[in-house]
Amino acid sequence: MLERAISRSSVYLGVAGVASIAFGAITLFWPGISLVALTALFGAFTLVYGAFALASGLNLLAHRSTDWVPYVLGGLAGVVVGVVTFFAPGLTDLTLIYLIAAWAIIVGVFEIIASLDLRDVVKGAGWLTASGVLSIAFGVLVAARPGTGALAILWLIGAYAILGGATRLYAAYRIHGVESDVKRAVATTMQPQS
Repeated sequence: MLERAISRSSVYLGVAGVASIAFGAITLFWPGISLVALTALFGAFTLVYGAFALASGLNLLAHRSTDWVPYVLGGLAGVVVGVVTFFAPGLTDLTLIYLIAAWAIIVGVFEIIASLDLRDVVKGAGWLTASGVLSIAFGVLVAARPGTGALAILWLIGAYAILGGATRLYAAYRIHGVESDVKRAVATTMQPQS
């Protein structure tokens, strides 16, 4: 049962990674994006990311795993930030930058907590830690220097989203690999000894 929960969680993490890479690519390759379009894009990204993190946490909760809390809290943070960006489309540049920085720090903290919970179960949990550290570093950097210039911030947001998405994808791949390791181990122990 835990095997299925881990497998589903890895799929949710992988989809969140793909969403992050897509958001980063659009931000990098569309440098003339308007603030309204960037706000809507960021809101959609955080909603998707938050929904999949929330689904992962609820999936773990349904399978009676105790590791559900960071996923649910991180997912709720993503959903709340996404909703705020949609209901306040007139955000200023500075407000949007602080919102992105806060979201990155919150997600980073919960990814590190989740990776610590999984470290004894999953070999690839360190990649989730790397993603969390990257998120926190990005959030702190952007919050500390919000006036660096719109283009520099866009490049930083795009690069962070792609790197963060790639580490989440790799973590999902490693976590998903645990499922096949468990199946092999169970199959080996179930075979009659001669």
